[in-house]
Amino acid sequence: MSSPGDDTPVRKIIHIDMDAFYASVEQRDDPALRGRPLAVGGSRERGVVAAASYEARVFGVRSAMPSVTARRLCPDLLFVKPRFEVYRAISEEIRAVFAEHTAIIEPVALDEAYLDVTENLQGLATATEVARVIRAEILARTGLVASAGVSYNKFLAKVASDFRKPDALFVITPAMGPGFVEDLAIGRFHGVGPVTEAKMKRLGILTGRDLKARSLEELQAAFGSSAAYYHSVARGIDERQVRAHRIRKSVGAETTFSEDLTEFDAMAERLTPLIDKVWTSCTAKGVSGRTVTLKVKFSDFVQITRAQSFEAPVAGRDAMMHMALGLLRTVFPLRRSVRLLGVSLSGLQQGETEGPRQLGLAI
Repeated sequence: MSSPGDDTPVRKIIHIDMDAFYASVEQRDDPALRGRPLAVGGSRERGVVAAASYEARVFGVRSAMPSVTARRLCPDLLFVKPRFEVYRAISEEIRAVFAEHTAIIEPVALDEAYLDVTENLQGLATATEVARVIRAEILARTGLVASAGVSYNKFLAKVASDFRKPDALFVITPAMGPGFVEDLAIGRFHGVGPVTEAKMKRLGILTGRDLKARSLEELQAAFGSSAAYYHSVARGIDERQVRAHRIRKSVGAETTFSEDLTEFDAMAERLTPLIDKVWTSCTAKGVSGRTVTLKVKFSDFVQITRAQSFEAPVAGRDAMMHMALGLLRTVFPLRRSVRLLGVSLSGLQQGETEGPRQLGLAI
């Protein structure tokens, strides 16, 4: 274990996160957009925000937010159509900078990656210096700002990169780690989403210190398979390795309704932003997939899935929507109301889509 008090050499991990990446690219390329609240994404009624500039975030606009909600929060919000081919090209430039310092690079998205610089290729004395040079090189080559977090594990490096964004370099040393986590608000823990955060707060877990006070058995009873992760990171421990060429198995999204649904049209309407979110994510990552899976959870919490696969990747967003609606139709007639819908794309591969050839329906 690479942590304080261990004889094993402490790892040196950097997490790089580009600041408002898509929006910053658009503002870089169009001076008229600079300093203005900007959303990258569709402005139509069922559109979704793919990214928001910091000027828009002041109003509460966030990525994955429905465009109508974003417009309501910020009436002067400007919408710009995504240019994923441009974002991918810039991402390649950024990764070329990373590769000059380490071969151990784990991309998380076009704008985010973990680097293991325990041994760096330039022979720089510290991970902090590596991060400083990388940020300067990214700015010089792309005109874009990156924030960096430096620590002895992935969890703390991720927390550090987000701690003082934007335009930040923050370091959490082995001596700082355990105490830093104790004082950290539970909502700032990577891996604790809004639903889990709300549940933790109901249980009186507001900070890392509160989380650390709970036994593994208590956490298992409340959070199941995630308990071991929460138990470890509350102590500043995270033994996950930086995995080069990390391949994601699927991309999905789901939503729980405030009221159970029974009508096909109402469910189809709720599927639209989920499809938008999944397709936008896949496009941003430069991946395509062969299998569309629909997840349905009923009012009695019974859950089913329906899936359809092709020999070639799904051809586009509209094709994915068509497939998802077809899978939804197989659930009717309903015997009970529906409380949750989810959709995912799997069988992922790098590269563009081709026309689909159907293999069949899996129940």
